[in-house]
Formats: sequence, C-alpha cells, structure tokens
Amino acid sequence: MTDPKKPRPAKIGDFLAGFLEESGMAHRVEQASVLPEWPALVGPKIAAVTEPRAVSSDGTLLVWVKTNAWMNELSLMEPELLRALNGRAGQTERSKVRRIRWQLGDLKPPAGKG
Repeated sequence: MTDPKKPRPAKIGDFLAGFLEESGMAHRVEQASVLPEWPALVGPKIAAVTEPRAVSSDGTLLVWVKTNAWMNELSLMEPELLRALNGRAGQTERSKVRRIRWQLGDLKPPAGKG
C-alpha cells in the first residue's frame, strides 16, 4: 500500500519546463530548437549547403554556408527563410529568429558519412 499523504514524484519534463520558465530561459531554448529542425524547415537542397551554428539572445541565427554563390542566393531568400523558421506552431514573439547572419565556413559531413 502507498501512503496517501505522500505526494507523487513530479515528472522530470514538467520540472524542467517549470524551471526554464521561471529562469526566463524558455524562449532561448525555443529559439535554439531551429538548429536541429533546420533541414525540415529549409528543405534538403539548402540544408546540404548550410549548417546552422547558434542563435544569439537578440534572435540572430548564425549559419555557415559552403560557397559564396550560395551565400548570395540565401541572402536574397532571407525573408522567405525567416517566415519558414518563425512559422512553427506554438512559437512566441520573444523566441523568433529576427535575422540570419551568413558566414562562409567548412561544413561537417552529414551523420553517417565521412
């Protein structure tokens, strides 16, 4: 038998969500969620030539790009890409990506290759 006076343990996910909300970090975690979701949000063609690296507290997403030609093309597509990144369900105004900073860089090979 269990003691009816003893509270049930809280789920770790609920505890963590509460902690992040109280600490004011929930929006930063939400911002950072674009990093693993990048390929699904921008599509395979763009994902193959880019690598999202970080999101700053002011909402600037740093993305490494394979070539200058792609960097120019993606700069022109930035408004469209921002709409895709910020159109996710449940996203708050505070956690939106405000701009993308493109930087020429060496990309890591996709998982399972290289």
